[in-house]
Amino acid sequence: QVQLVESGGGLVQAGTSLRLSCVVSGRTFSNLGMGWFRQAPGKEREFVAAIAWIGGQTGYGDSVKDRFSISRDNTRNTLYLQMNALKPEDTAVYFCAAAHRVFVTLEEEYDYWGQGIQVTVAS
Repeated sequence: QVQLVESGGGLVQAGTSLRLSCVVSGRTFSNLGMGWFRQAPGKEREFVAAIAWIGGQTGYGDSVKDRFSISRDNTRNTLYLQMNALKPEDTAVYFCAAAHRVFVTLEEEYDYWGQGIQVTVAS
């Protein structure tokens, strides 16, 4: 059983930064493709970023490219999402996800999900 627990969310002002963390337990973290998704009220869940379990490949959604950065620390079983230049439209519940694949960007290909954490960006 793989468990994912997000932290680091909250209320921030537009233009500032925030870093989300996701601690993974129950499975060898280094063998999991990892990603972040988000869901704003009344909208479908949206791909934010993904990182491969090996090789360092990353991918980003168009709306966050050049502002957000995904990384992982396999020694700490932790996934990160550094969010810079935050905008009110970044307000959403952010989800951490894990997959038994090297690199995944499609929501339906993820096997495990965290409970989500709220990020609110005030204008």
